[in-house]
Amino acid sequence: MIADSHARQTPHYEQQYLDLMRHIWLHGDERVDRTGVGTRSILGATMRFSLADDAIPLLTTKRVYWKAAAREMLWFLTGNTNIRPLVEQGVHIWTDWPLDSYRRETGEDIDRDAFERRIIDDEAFATRWGDLGPVYGAQWVNWPRYEPAGEGLFRRAEQGYNQIAELVQAIRTNPGSRRLLFTGWNVAELAGMALPPCHMTYQFHVANGKLSGMLFQRSCDLGLGFAFNIFGLSMLTRMLAQQCDLEPGEVVWSGGDVHLYLNHADLVEAQIARVPSGAPRLRINRRPSSIFDYAIEDFEVLDYAPQGHIAAPVAV
Repeated sequence: MIADSHARQTPHYEQQYLDLMRHIWLHGDERVDRTGVGTRSILGATMRFSLADDAIPLLTTKRVYWKAAAREMLWFLTGNTNIRPLVEQGVHIWTDWPLDSYRRETGEDIDRDAFERRIIDDEAFATRWGDLGPVYGAQWVNWPRYEPAGEGLFRRAEQGYNQIAELVQAIRTNPGSRRLLFTGWNVAELAGMALPPCHMTYQFHVANGKLSGMLFQRSCDLGLGFAFNIFGLSMLTRMLAQQCDLEPGEVVWSGGDVHLYLNHADLVEAQIARVPSGAPRLRINRRPSSIFDYAIEDFEVLDYAPQGHIAAPVAV
């Protein structure tokens, strides 16, 4: 009976991630991808994580720099698409794309640190080289809207659709709706984006006084990107729940093309050999007046004791 009881114990929440990583590495389809690095890939995967009692699904088999993920989410909500506010806070996760563009167009072999210093010190340089195009935040809070200009013509309105503000209002007033969602996949503007949205559509569901969130991610770098994506989904769900006087329920992550880069072999082998442990919690220390008024100081992660960081290159 003791052995049987032990076998039925609930696995650590991170085990589903490690199992998926192992499956893709062993059985994924090996292919050449956009970056030229190559991946092992599958189509379709789902994971679920509870947010009860302030739970947060941070990976414990390697250190996740959650404050960088939190700063990125707050940056999205401002609608800003320039990396300058991020690099001013020491967040480098979006620098590689404009840096690569700068190197290709100018021929200057500048390193990341020097490029970021110029972004911070020179506003005109940041305006020219630091903008990512109409990525995530632009679509979330200022999706283009057009209004009649007479004689059958239309002009772009000064203020577009704020999907986040409309979502908050909808959760508060119509919690049973099946339209509690927002997306960054604006087909008309994809060509102007440094990177089309990977975490593209978020949907929310209210039941029994609890708010749950779901993310559909068309493309997921499981080795590096997922840790930030699941934290961002969980953080945003917690913020929305607080703003709408609801308790957090769970988050559901669904991936389309889920892949591991071939140059991440060391990361994969090291991580799947580790055993997850611990139960970190995310505390929100203040309730601001709006979903747009949170600051990094409002968030605190407790009881997080991860294993060591595992370095791996980003494919641009």
